[in-house]
Amino acid sequence: MTMDAYWKYQGEKERKLYAILDAFAQNNGHLGVTDARYINTLKLFLTGVSPLAYMSHKGFAILGRQFQGAGPRVACQMQSLDEIRHAQTQIHAMSNYNKYYNGFQDWQHMHHRVWYLSVPKSFFEDAVTSGPFEYILSIRFAFEYVLTNLLFVPFISGAAYNGDMGAMAFGFSAQSDESRHMTLGLEVIKFVLEQDPDNLPIVQKWIDKWFWRGYRVLTLVAMMMDYMLPKRVMSWKEAWEIYAEENGGALFRDLARYGVKVPLGWEQACKEKDHLSHMAWNVFYNYGAAAPFHTWAPSEEDMKWLSAKYPDSFDKYYRPLWEHYAKEQRRVGVSTTRRCPCCARPARSRCSSPSRTIPQKLPTAKATGAATSSTSARTAASTSSTTSPRSSPRAGCPCTRSTRATASPRTWTRASPISIR
Repeated sequence: MTMDAYWKYQGEKERKLYAILDAFAQNNGHLGVTDARYINTLKLFLTGVSPLAYMSHKGFAILGRQFQGAGPRVACQMQSLDEIRHAQTQIHAMSNYNKYYNGFQDWQHMHHRVWYLSVPKSFFEDAVTSGPFEYILSIRFAFEYVLTNLLFVPFISGAAYNGDMGAMAFGFSAQSDESRHMTLGLEVIKFVLEQDPDNLPIVQKWIDKWFWRGYRVLTLVAMMMDYMLPKRVMSWKEAWEIYAEENGGALFRDLARYGVKVPLGWEQACKEKDHLSHMAWNVFYNYGAAAPFHTWAPSEEDMKWLSAKYPDSFDKYYRPLWEHYAKEQRRVGVSTTRRCPCCARPARSRCSSPSRTIPQKLPTAKATGAATSSTSARTAASTSSTTSPRSSPRAGCPCTRSTRATASPRTWTRASPISIR
């Protein structure tokens, strides 16, 4: 492709893309998504995927300066432009949600600090710092040819199925560029293998390494498809069988004539298709306080769908787990209402108490045999905490004060959180 044809082709795609984005924003399309839970998938996409496109842009800009031939230099320049376009269109598409919802403003800060984002972050940082040929194999082959079909095709189809036309537009627009990247990456691998037979063990080692690194990144996609989409278009298991086992298997059969073997982790990845999304969501559900999006337990309807999609694993291993969590919640009577640890009443907005979860059924004055005065009730509530109680009750509960300044945080007793996970 020549540069004049490239700019004409990309300009036409940009006009179509932004026409959809503008129409979606002007018609308040964010109000038409299936469920508010869907917004969390965009937060995960913005923090875990969009920064990778920008890092890929920088990597191919460096690569274009390292190659001397005109062909690979122009190809790297085109992909560098493609990748920065992907990052920009994704950010622009989700910027409309930033007007109405929290959690979209600090995605760059989160990308460098949130625990689970170390997996995609380390993938691209290690790839950029490798050699030029290893970088091409890690991005254009392992990430784009083998793995991005699992991201942009089924997940973006799920975005359209849930009413998000903005995400659908940028996803399919990016995937049309990925097809060109995949073709070039495959040709580079064939070129390297044809130059010298000694290149085969080196390329095989790179394929083994970067397939597994990229597959670990796909853990986020697996749980998005099975648990985070209110209306699901397909399960992770079905997507893996179509886009990995069938398409990827055909690719490795094509490379077999060069001596390339299936990656070392391929068999393990195919075995994990029944378990990956469930294990990942269980981890995020237990450590949801350390994630920049909300997590929730699947409803009975969700578990029925998962049971139908995973007949060999979900009912045996994971349904009892989610039912156990629900049973524990009912047993301890955990309330999500923010309560004052001084008087055990629902705290008002100006209450300076920390946001803690404490049991609904706290000891009352009648249950403890104490006096019915409000002071005795407050004393019984405070002494029920497993932490060190106050030596004496307060004269007045701060949550009933007119101003926050009148309550001294030092005199508060924090109720110990109830762990149900």
